[in-house]
Amino acid sequence: MNISIHHSETICNSLKENHLYAVLTETERNYISSILLAMFSPDYRGKTVDLEQYSDYHRTSISRFLRSEAWDEMPLSCGIRRETVTRIYEESKRSGKPVLCIVDDTIVSKTIPSSEAEHPIESAYFHYSHLKGKADYGHQAVCILLSCNGITLPYAIILYDKTISKIEIVKQIAQELPVPPHKSYLLCDCWYVSGALMDAFAAKGFYTIGALKTNRCIYPYGAKMNVHDFAEKLKEAECRELFHPVTVKGRTYLVLRYEGKLNGIENAAVLLTYPVSAFGKERALRAFISTDVSLSDEEILAFYAQRWEIEVFFRTVKNTFAFAKCQIRSAKAIQRVWFLLELAYLIACLKDAHFCFLSGFKMITLQIKKEQYSHFYDIAVSSKDKSAFLALVC
Repeated sequence: MNISIHHSETICNSLKENHLYAVLTETERNYISSILLAMFSPDYRGKTVDLEQYSDYHRTSISRFLRSEAWDEMPLSCGIRRETVTRIYEESKRSGKPVLCIVDDTIVSKTIPSSEAEHPIESAYFHYSHLKGKADYGHQAVCILLSCNGITLPYAIILYDKTISKIEIVKQIAQELPVPPHKSYLLCDCWYVSGALMDAFAAKGFYTIGALKTNRCIYPYGAKMNVHDFAEKLKEAECRELFHPVTVKGRTYLVLRYEGKLNGIENAAVLLTYPVSAFGKERALRAFISTDVSLSDEEILAFYAQRWEIEVFFRTVKNTFAFAKCQIRSAKAIQRVWFLLELAYLIACLKDAHFCFLSGFKMITLQIKKEQYSHFYDIAVSSKDKSAFLALVC
């Protein structure tokens, strides 16, 4: 009985519906659809043995495919980015809401290799982890999401290998994005608040709203000082009345607005904020910048709060698609697994009418399960060899 269950019409149809099937060769379709099938399985752990379980290919063949020079992933990559831009920009046109380009990075921790290791994991380095408060060994992924009116889709996940700076990686993304239909925003943390990066996004119609390091210099009342020192002088002068309350997502902050010059930036709004219960405490001070000075303080903080979508994305792909557990040594293969993970996330979002990942993911896994049960039923009905059937399904 030569029948394979390593195929899903649901996945193939999802690729076809989103114009991603035609850009693949037949071999690429076979490998990629089986890898996606594994990613949508409940027991996926990010290992090549998991990929083998849902494929007609041996795990060494799958590993070879992932690191092969013969596979040109650019047509599929361009297709994913095109679909994301199309959906988000159409929503912006329909709703009149801004496009949000959300940028951040995350560390995928790995075990530090022995000095005698002959084949260590490629492109793994020590990166400073804010979560752990120390240097962490592993891979760092730079991620870009596009969002509009509550819809958030992945645009790119890029392996940072130190051959090019993270600022330059995101700058290249800015240069390839089309101009959005309405005034839009780059949302980022303080590491990406760079003049060169903000200029690149401004050229495409994106203002920048981001966190700001408290050592950045501003010029209040014509005097040059950094944000931290300015806040300390206000505290010493007991100028709490200069701060006003702003409530964002149920939390109230005391906010002071500075509008003017920063080093490398001609004019921007800078907000100095404290939680109401921690006014004047040094560690509680947070600063934010907006190059769109027409926004109110409430609007700036509300926009910045939407940057949290990328943290939700990281948590989701780590829990659902074993993003942090990929056990492959080749840097090219690692980047491609992340790329296929991004594809799996996208087709799950597009499966749901409201672009909700969790809902779309459940729909796809349920349809795959129904396919498999139907397949087993057909085999059982046609099978005359009970032992052969049990060997297939068990």
